[in-house]
Amino acid sequence: MATGRHFRRAGILVAGGVLVLVGLALLVLPGPGLLLVFAGLLLLAREFPALDRYVVPVRERALQAAEESVSSPLRLAGSVLAVLALAGAGVAWGLVRELPFSGWSAGSSLILAAFLLAGLLVWSRRRVVAARTPR
Repeated sequence: MATGRHFRRAGILVAGGVLVLVGLALLVLPGPGLLLVFAGLLLLAREFPALDRYVVPVRERALQAAEESVSSPLRLAGSVLAVLALAGAGVAWGLVRELPFSGWSAGSSLILAAFLLAGLLVWSRRRVVAARTPR
């Protein structure tokens, strides 16, 4: 049974580490970087309690950034354009063989990122609208 615990811990370490690394990359690329860093930290904090102190500040900043991305019509339009650009780039990378690292593996990753970003935009927009609506 100790072996199962080690495999579980290793799986959580790998999954959380990948989420954090992809999130860090998406801080400079278009995408939900802080939200992925937050998700990775949540996973890692389950096995490594020393990371708990980072969860709340990253959560607050991630939610703030998500709300800022849809807080004004101009920012919302920019975010929607980023979704369309990601999806278009994914199709281009899948179809145009002359592009570096071309193929559907790279193209589908960009298209998946576009869908994730679109979902997060919808979620963020609903959250902002609900917060502004008096109850």
